[in-house]
Amino acid sequence: MAKEKKDKVLAEEVVAKESVEEVKEEALAEEPAKKKSAKEKPAKVKAAKEKKPRRKKEMSTEKAEKLFEKERRQHLREKEKAYKEAKKNGTLDERQLDPKYLWYLRRRRIFGFVWPIARFLILFGLGFVILYPLIYMLSTAFRPNAQMNDPSVVWIPKSLTLSNLQDVWDVMDFGATLLNTLRLNIVCSLLSVVSCCLAGYGFARFNFKGKGLMFGIVIMQIIVPPQITVIPLYLQWAYFKMFGLVEVAASAGATTFLGIAINTASNGSHYISLIDHQVVMYVPAILANGIRSGLFIYIFRQFFRGLPMELEDAAYLDGCGPFKTFIRVMIPNASSAFLTVFLFSIVWYWNDYYISSTFFINNHTVALQLQKLSATLDARLFNNAQVGTRRKIVWLEAGCLLSITPILVMYIFLQKYFTEGLARSGLVG
Repeated sequence: MAKEKKDKVLAEEVVAKESVEEVKEEALAEEPAKKKSAKEKPAKVKAAKEKKPRRKKEMSTEKAEKLFEKERRQHLREKEKAYKEAKKNGTLDERQLDPKYLWYLRRRRIFGFVWPIARFLILFGLGFVILYPLIYMLSTAFRPNAQMNDPSVVWIPKSLTLSNLQDVWDVMDFGATLLNTLRLNIVCSLLSVVSCCLAGYGFARFNFKGKGLMFGIVIMQIIVPPQITVIPLYLQWAYFKMFGLVEVAASAGATTFLGIAINTASNGSHYISLIDHQVVMYVPAILANGIRSGLFIYIFRQFFRGLPMELEDAAYLDGCGPFKTFIRVMIPNASSAFLTVFLFSIVWYWNDYYISSTFFINNHTVALQLQKLSATLDARLFNNAQVGTRRKIVWLEAGCLLSITPILVMYIFLQKYFTEGLARSGLVG
C-alpha cells in the first residue's frame, strides 16, 4: 500500500511539472505576437484617424427645411411620373386602380395647387385690411388739399407738402402737448408697474384670508368698463376732503391746502377740487387702480406662478426675508414681464381720452388734442366756419400721423422684447 501511494504522488508531481512547462512554452510563444500587436496598434490608430471622415457642419434650420422640401417635391414628381408610365403601359397595381385611391391622388393634386394661392390671398387680404388706414394716412397727410378733389389722384399724390404737418403742429401745440403727455404717461406707467408687481407677487406666492375675494375684485377690474366707475371717481376728486384734513385746515384759518384753494360747500363743509390736476392719474396708479391695472396684476401673477419655488427657498436658507427675496431674486427674473406691462401701460395711457377728458379741462394730452382737432381746425384755420370733413381731411390725417409716430417708433425698437415678454407672461401659448 505504501508503495502504491508513493507511485501515485510521483505521478502527480510529473503531471504538474509538465503542465508548468506547457504554460511557459505558451507564454513564450505569445510574447512575439504581443510585441507585434503593440507595434501595429499605433499604426492602426493612426490609419483609423486618417480614415475617419470629418464631421459635416450642421446646417441651419432654414437650410434643412429647404432641403427637405426640395427632396419631398422631387420624390412626389418621381412618384407621379412612375404612376403615369405604369398607367400608360397598363402595369398599374390593383390598389392603384381603386377609385378611392384615384380620388385621393386627384384631391391631393388639387389641394397642392390651390392651397398656396388661397394662403397668399388670405394673408394679403388680412395685411391690406390692417395696413389700409396707415397707407391712406400716409397718402393723405403729405398731399396738398387741392388734390383731394382731383379724380386722377388715388394713392400717390402728384406733389408732396409738409404744410399740413406744420399747420397741425401749431394748432395742437404739439411740442408742449407731447412733453406733458410723456410726463404723465411715463410717471403713471412706472407707478402702475411697481404697484401691480407687488400685488401680483402677493397673489402668486402668499396665502391670506380673503385672497379669493380680493382676486375676484381684480378680475372685476378687467371686466367692468370704466364708464361705470367714472362718475363716482369724478365726485370723489371734485369734492376731495382728504379724510377730514381739509376741514381741519379750514378751521385753523387756512385758505389753501397743499397749494390748492379750499372751497366751501352749500352745507358749510370744506373741500378742494383736484380736477385738472395730474394727481388724479398718479394716485390710482400708486394704488394699483389705474388704467388696465387689473390686467397688469393678472400678468404678474401668472408670471410669478411660473417661476420655481426653489429660488425663494434658496434665498430663505441664505437668510433673506420675503421683501429682500422679492427685490434680489424675483425682480431680476421678471424683467420680461416688467417690460411687457410697461409697454402696455404706455400705450393705454397714450391712447386714453375718456378718463382724461373727464378729469382734465386745461391739462392737454395728445389724445385729447386729437379728439377735438376738428373743432380746433374750424376755429383756427377756417375762422369758426363749419367745414365738412372732406375739406379738412388732410389736416386730420396729419394729426393722426403725428399722434401715432412716437408709439410706432417705440414699438419698432422694442418689438423683440415685447413679444418675448408676452410669450413668457402666460398670455399666449
